[in-house]
Amino acid sequence: MERKGLRTWWFLLAVLTAGSCQRQERRVQEMPDQENCVYYWRTQLQLDSTERAFLKRHHISKVYCRYFDVVMDSAQGPMPNATITFNDTLPKDIEVVPTVYITEDCMHKRHEGLAEKLVRRIRQMNETNDISGVRELQIDCDYTARSRRPYYEFLKEVAEKWRETSNHTSYLLPLTYHLSTTIRLHQLSMAPPPVDYGVLMLYNTGDPRKFQERNPVLDLRDVVPYVKRLGGYALPLAAAYPVYQWQRTIYGVHIEHTVEADEILRVKQAVERERPGLSHSIVTYCLDKENINRYKPETYEEIYHH
Repeated sequence: MERKGLRTWWFLLAVLTAGSCQRQERRVQEMPDQENCVYYWRTQLQLDSTERAFLKRHHISKVYCRYFDVVMDSAQGPMPNATITFNDTLPKDIEVVPTVYITEDCMHKRHEGLAEKLVRRIRQMNETNDISGVRELQIDCDYTARSRRPYYEFLKEVAEKWRETSNHTSYLLPLTYHLSTTIRLHQLSMAPPPVDYGVLMLYNTGDPRKFQERNPVLDLRDVVPYVKRLGGYALPLAAAYPVYQWQRTIYGVHIEHTVEADEILRVKQAVERERPGLSHSIVTYCLDKENINRYKPETYEEIYHH
């Protein structure tokens, strides 16, 4: 009887421990707050009345604002490019997240001092343009198996340099984010990067060469093979959806790729079914009058539905 009781006790302990671990894993995987966000990807910050009304109507609390790109120069190495000009300001109640796009070839090897230069440049841009209260940075890079290790080391250096130059106390606060990165679907097969969270890019999912078969911007059939990896991906994730139109010319023919609203919502349902936490923090790419007018306000409300 004692042996049977002991086995029962150990069984119950194992069940409780497993349940506790699952709850801890779920907390790790999910963003803690519900927030509506948007990317701003133009080279001049200038908002019109339609864009300002969009921010207000959809309760946008965070704007990922592209500050500049970093591209590889054959003579000088990684260099800044296409820097934004601030001709306007965002509403005071919206958090600005400086975002930097880095081309993948910049991460084929370590570049001494690159993280420090990047952080210093962002700080200088904030000071020059009276942008205060910036707590978080985002780095966007289509890293691969080849560039993953140098990129992850670079991210660690960026986080360290950002912490060193921060004059705020948010590092002492719980659930305060300081560094994020974009996560493309193919990157879900790799170990998560050393950041506070990732933004899952649910766009540019298809092969541009097969545009007659599927929409290269977003097609559920291109997303489905990766969905099974979401549940076990050990990094908090926000979800970003496309609202833009991709225009290009192929053999002299003008082609426009626009994602139907129903397709965006089908993808949203599919990824949230596998990982419900993806409904917490939602981003659209990107803020622009034409993109706003491309879909009905009700469509945006469904995209931003938590």
